[in-house]
Amino acid sequence: MITYTYWFLFITAACGSLYFLGKRGAWKAAFITGGSIMLVGWGAYYFHFEQVFVKRFGGVMTISIPSGQRHIATTWKDDNLWVENYDPATNTCYFYEYSKGNLLEGKVVIKNCNPLMPNRQH
Repeated sequence: MITYTYWFLFITAACGSLYFLGKRGAWKAAFITGGSIMLVGWGAYYFHFEQVFVKRFGGVMTISIPSGQRHIATTWKDDNLWVENYDPATNTCYFYEYSKGNLLEGKVVIKNCNPLMPNRQH
């Protein structure tokens, strides 16, 4: 629901700029302003607000696990989603912050990690 409200506000602002600037005959400025409003709205949602909306207000978000890896765990740290995967080919665990566009993404690599097999002690 919050996502619909977010997009309604941005579309209303873009259409409002088209209406008011177009009414004055400044169509070029109207389209540039409307397009800029939509671009800023899309960028803010895609790179930041999607995770915030899902965590705080409920919603749906889909991520994909890299091919060849196995998913271990997912957790939230503040508004950031952290995902842990295991690569059996290299016996390495990857704990990384999920971020669309790979902006400001943290990553921890744990070598010789074998979480799927019990530790055998002789």
